[in-house]
Amino acid sequence: MKSYYKLIKNLRESYITTLAKLFDYSTSIFSKNRYTSMVDSDYGYTFGEFRKKCIEISSMLTRYGIGAGDKVAILSQNHPNWSVATFSLMAFGRVSVPLLQDLSENEVTNIINHSGCKAIFVSKRLLPKLTQEIIDKLTLVIDIETFEFIKRDDNAFTGTAVIREPLPDDLATIIYTSGTTGSAKGVMLSHRNLVSNMISCSHAHKTTEKDRWLSILPMAHAYEFTMGVLLPMYTGSCVYYNSKPPTPSILIKAMKSVRPTVMLSVPMIIEKIYKNSVVPTINGSRILSWLKKRFPSILYWLVGMKVKKTFGGKIKFFGIGGAKLNPDVEVFLKKAKFPYAIGYGLTETSPLICNANTKQTHIGSTGYAAYNVDLKLININPETGEGEIVAKGDNVMIGYYKDPQRTREVFTDDGYFRTNDLATVDKKGRYYIKGRLKNVIIGPSGENIYPEEIEKVINDIDGVNESIVLKRDGRLIALVQFNDNVIDWNQDGEDKFFESIEEKKKLVMDYVNKKVSKFSKINSVEVMKDPFEKTATQKIRRYKYEKQENNGEAIDSEKKNDKTKEDKEKDSK
Repeated sequence: MKSYYKLIKNLRESYITTLAKLFDYSTSIFSKNRYTSMVDSDYGYTFGEFRKKCIEISSMLTRYGIGAGDKVAILSQNHPNWSVATFSLMAFGRVSVPLLQDLSENEVTNIINHSGCKAIFVSKRLLPKLTQEIIDKLTLVIDIETFEFIKRDDNAFTGTAVIREPLPDDLATIIYTSGTTGSAKGVMLSHRNLVSNMISCSHAHKTTEKDRWLSILPMAHAYEFTMGVLLPMYTGSCVYYNSKPPTPSILIKAMKSVRPTVMLSVPMIIEKIYKNSVVPTINGSRILSWLKKRFPSILYWLVGMKVKKTFGGKIKFFGIGGAKLNPDVEVFLKKAKFPYAIGYGLTETSPLICNANTKQTHIGSTGYAAYNVDLKLININPETGEGEIVAKGDNVMIGYYKDPQRTREVFTDDGYFRTNDLATVDKKGRYYIKGRLKNVIIGPSGENIYPEEIEKVINDIDGVNESIVLKRDGRLIALVQFNDNVIDWNQDGEDKFFESIEEKKKLVMDYVNKKVSKFSKINSVEVMKDPFEKTATQKIRRYKYEKQENNGEAIDSEKKNDKTKEDKEKDSK
């Protein structure tokens, strides 16, 4: 029996070489299965209905001269029609340009112009991000929730566009990313890239048509698209979407309703649950605190059961990717027997290149090389064993759109993609990421200082929400954002307010500098009022803060105190 299933699996993997073949296979084999649904309504599609709708929308695009090779943007919150729009493009030889919903109007304009899109699917909620100039340029502007025209150029209604079945190496999508280091890059991914990585994901975790997926990450991001759109299609399972942003209350309600077996997340979500719910619950209970000291295994079992129940009680796979997971949180998940898994990758690699499933997780490790992905370290430091991770495989991008120079820079002479991530690898082949190569700070004696490691210490402080550590004028500076209830910002201008700020800064300095090496001690702390600007996977955009003295948001209490004194003197006069 096992050999029979293995044969079927191999035949399926051999047949599906493009997203068009994936579309044809899944909508035929699983035609009666539910593919997409809203959490709070019955809106969605069976695979059979999905097929019909995609063909209908593709025909509509053809009538307006949008055919194979043409680029079409998608700007929308998560919705069943997001998948319809995508496959009405890629399954018929067109190129999708997915846009993250938190992009600014200027970024949306630049991407549409740079990519040369002819049309756009857009939700009414995000329509204001399209300038009138952009709308005038486009042949079609389509409401993604109804597929009705918001704008159409009737002069383009010729019906002469040609569609064709794409080849494996044809361009399927251009995903624009600014990452955490600067200007946007248009990552060109082929059908082969996406399909090969989807198959790698299927080997990382076995899913079936009985699984229920709850989508909480942006579908426009490679992580959610490959694992949360393509993989459920490949296995014939259903994905549920929220109509509202996944705030904690909305998310808890959705998990209770859907009772998902599979979820994909970024570390921030589970870290906040641990820090804001688990830790205070244990510390605030005499019984749980006693159990932690005397019978920790019982405590972790009890809390683990509670967390699983919060997630709907049926969760089998909670995938975590996009950034490094806090080790303390991972220790808790491990002891609580919560079914978490780790994944690592980049948009440029479609994205998965490293993974550890629920039975392979190892504290601090991002896992093993993904199926059919060739990984290794280069430029290894003989003293530390650290080197840059490089990857080769069918999942690695074609290149950056209209940017051959930047494309050349990210490939080695022997064709490996440079991830810009430093890591070590153990004897069992598990990788341990140390930090971004571009983030490494060189100390006064040439030692490598990893800001991520210092930030981990800072973020463990009670009341701290997030932080980043930067080097300015040869000194290590920590930018710290506290939880909302820690600082009363309404007291701005009061002596008590600035005294509180100074106390918080001193607390961070004293705590951190006792925990880190002498090379990693921070020289000053700046308190940030507003949350840090982040990417789609909730990584802080460091470059936004590196070149600014205090970003116009940090509170310099000494200067503010001086100003307060001057104001008082003026008032007394």
